[in-house]
Amino acid sequence: MNKKGLAILLRSKMRPLSPLSSNKVMQLEQAPLEGNKVATQNVSSKTPRDFGEVRESMHSVISMNKKEILDTALSDFPEGYFSLSQENRHKLLLVLAREYDLNRTQVRELMKQYIGLEIPNGDGTDDHGHEMEGQLSAFYRIERNLRQALQPMYSVLFERLNTHPGGLKFLATVRADILSIIADENVASIRALDSYLKEKLVTWLSPANLELHQITWDDPASLLEKIVHMRFASLRLSRLKIWTIFSTAEPLIFIEVALMKNIACTIQEVLWHDPPTPECEATTALFYSISSTQPIPGFMQWLLSKLASSERSVPIFCENILEPEEERALLDAFGDSTARKNGMEALLYLLTSANHEWTQSDRLISELKPILLRLCARYLLREKKRGKALDSVANFHLQNGAMIGRLNWMADRSEKGLGQSGGIMVNYIYSLEHIEDYAQAYFSTGHIQASPDVHYYIEPLENYEDSMN
Repeated sequence: MNKKGLAILLRSKMRPLSPLSSNKVMQLEQAPLEGNKVATQNVSSKTPRDFGEVRESMHSVISMNKKEILDTALSDFPEGYFSLSQENRHKLLLVLAREYDLNRTQVRELMKQYIGLEIPNGDGTDDHGHEMEGQLSAFYRIERNLRQALQPMYSVLFERLNTHPGGLKFLATVRADILSIIADENVASIRALDSYLKEKLVTWLSPANLELHQITWDDPASLLEKIVHMRFASLRLSRLKIWTIFSTAEPLIFIEVALMKNIACTIQEVLWHDPPTPECEATTALFYSISSTQPIPGFMQWLLSKLASSERSVPIFCENILEPEEERALLDAFGDSTARKNGMEALLYLLTSANHEWTQSDRLISELKPILLRLCARYLLREKKRGKALDSVANFHLQNGAMIGRLNWMADRSEKGLGQSGGIMVNYIYSLEHIEDYAQAYFSTGHIQASPDVHYYIEPLENYEDSMN
């Protein structure tokens, strides 16, 4: 989604799936949507295919037009591609980039013809006022032929895969492989292939080409099974509102929404088996998961990297990310049970302990709460990459016009929640009144909108108020 994506999503009129879309969804493969790695493993567990066979399958997709043969080839090629070794995948992509590029001999000939034409007068008439239709027709014909000639032959492969169930996800895997080639060597034809595929993906995934559809029990069983596999032990559609965003026949994103009377502080409030809030009484639509639950996925990785780097650094270059009073309180909470030299070592020891043992001590939880909340606020508000939020989920919401509303302590005590974010979850607040302004400010200057509560973790309230004036 671009910066207007969520605004479009919130304003969209819910449209039922057309019969054609429903039929296509029923044909979707049962491969999970949780990532390319899993899907690759599932397919590659089959008997490896010969490189020449897969190459011929790719050629069939590009060159054949008979529907029955083409449908078979479109299903066969991705399966064969996944069965190849990484080395043979790269070899096949080089073949695609070089042998299915545009026909430059034809382009040169058309350019010569174009240059040889006499340019008509600016007003399109001759000295006697007669329209120069013949001359203009020659320009239009050659320009049309040039546009067609400048399309590489592999464009047919991408277009056909995009309209085939599972094809868009497969193309995302192909682009990941293309990028891995580019990272290893500078090949002009591969860069051109990547540039073309990237442009097509941007077009296909633009909001104008996406369809928002609410999931109900009336949807195809194959689609409901995907949601169960991704997120739920059982579907609770009576309590939750679930939407999916489609591109052509393929579900791209599942968005889970709970209708509630207030903003939840913990995930348990959302998933608990209480009677649902009647829609007429709800005041809050809580978007709590997009595709899969990711609290603040990069926070612990960032923090542990900081702590480990500090441990290896010469003291004069060491960044002590703990305040003096935090370090004293943390070492005091350890008592005589450790010989840690400083608070940084103690914090690293705690956060890397097996089974997150620190969560079993009320005292350690109490001492770590202000530390981790402050560092999490710093991570979300201050840590950036190329001028944008370092955290991928934060960047997604901020570029769509959200504000960081609240940090929730011990909101997700699952293994995944503790491992990714120390159990902290964050509320992103969308206001249709401000969504465009917030998104524009983030895109133009990297400014992150956050509530006073979030800012207060890393700066005194008076400083925050001064910065807002």
